[in-house]
Amino acid sequence: MLITFHQRVIYPFDQFFLGSFKLKKAPFSLALMAEPSYVPTGNPVAVISPQFCAPYPVDLTIVRKVMTLSDGNFAVTDVNGNIMFKVKGKLLSIRDRRVLLDASDRPVVSLQQKILTAHRRWQVFRGDSSDSQDLLFSVKKSSILQFKTELDIFLATNTKEDACDFKVKGSWLERSCVIYLGDSSTIVAQMHKKHTAQSIVLGKDTFTVTVYPHVDYAFIVALVVILDEINEDRDD
Repeated sequence: MLITFHQRVIYPFDQFFLGSFKLKKAPFSLALMAEPSYVPTGNPVAVISPQFCAPYPVDLTIVRKVMTLSDGNFAVTDVNGNIMFKVKGKLLSIRDRRVLLDASDRPVVSLQQKILTAHRRWQVFRGDSSDSQDLLFSVKKSSILQFKTELDIFLATNTKEDACDFKVKGSWLERSCVIYLGDSSTIVAQMHKKHTAQSIVLGKDTFTVTVYPHVDYAFIVALVVILDEINEDRDD
């Protein structure tokens, strides 16, 4: 299965603040343009770690094994087929929990669903921790009832949650999504999921992800896994 992403024109912005992830208003001429913008070059968006930010677009393939006794198993590879990450979890547990591992099986982050929440909130912690002091960010559905997938992402420092730091917008029917910087039109990554006869026979779901330059691709992988977990509940 081949999925092709078409690059968009990069539009400059006045200034980008890494600490608060806020953008100054673009010039009026840019604001009228319909095309979404890229993250301004040279300003890394490092949520998990700067080591996962590349100065070029990163294309990843995420394969989820659907016919397995151990739920939540994903493999993440680069364009050359090299393993970048693995995601492992347990099928039988009090709450859903996944661990994102690097190629050497070292835990990068832990993904844990918060129980008894109407908006299906997931929390992501550094390493194998579940301590509140190690919380990096949380993800929840923008609304309880949704016809199209929309998730809000809040960094741990954003305790008031008046505005989201990132947003996921997608189409459940098309199995695709776009990840934006807050409520802006600035895209940080795109994902497509496609079911084929081969994927059904092999018991696998395949996601193709394009992470834009200077964006934390480990963070994007964690979001795609959570998105899949939330969407899979709609099939139950």
